[in-house]
Amino acid sequence: MLDIILLEDEPVLREELADFLGDCGYPVESVATLADFRTCFDSTRHRIAIIDLGLPDGDGLDLIRELRANEQPPGIVVLSARKSTRDKILGLGDGADYYLGKGTDLDELAATLAALNRRLEPSSATSPWVLETGQRRLHLPGGAKMPLSQQDFLVLHALMRESGELVSRQRIVAALGKDFLNYDQRCLDTQMRRLRRKIATAGGLELPVKTARNAGYRFYAEAQVVD
Repeated sequence: MLDIILLEDEPVLREELADFLGDCGYPVESVATLADFRTCFDSTRHRIAIIDLGLPDGDGLDLIRELRANEQPPGIVVLSARKSTRDKILGLGDGADYYLGKGTDLDELAATLAALNRRLEPSSATSPWVLETGQRRLHLPGGAKMPLSQQDFLVLHALMRESGELVSRQRIVAALGKDFLNYDQRCLDTQMRRLRRKIATAGGLELPVKTARNAGYRFYAEAQVVD
């Protein structure tokens, strides 16, 4: 399932929604302000955005227009207390894919996200991702080849040799030759973000890795590891 970034300023509702989305299987990052969203948003990772409109530092409609101007805009779901027909027309006109009012049944939210996920999820019918161990290169679907640093190679090797399975953060850190108890977890998160950006730049593709919050990562596309 695609990663979601949730923008909601009400703390209790934000926590409840994040828990619900996590239970549905989505990796979720939640933020409370426009400034936090702009700091945290990663277009190569966050493929769905759930956005409130009335925020302490501005209007969510401005953010939607910004996102629609990106080369790789996410799927956008508005979840707002503004429920009039005029508000919905404005939201959809500014670029939202769906517009839901607060108080909407959570099953409807889940169905909406499932529809977006089906549309945006990369097709499984593409060529496999191939990790070449001898030359330490990643072959992207479509033919592009990307040289890898030692750390990027070790992370991808740990993930791709168990494609489809959740690989714990402990196992990835061990593959890097580090002591998990003394390892700064933020380093792994930063490395994954850099790797996603490198692949997006090299081949215009999204790295098919799902994040399981505080648990690990899963390479979900077809993968081959060759000498």
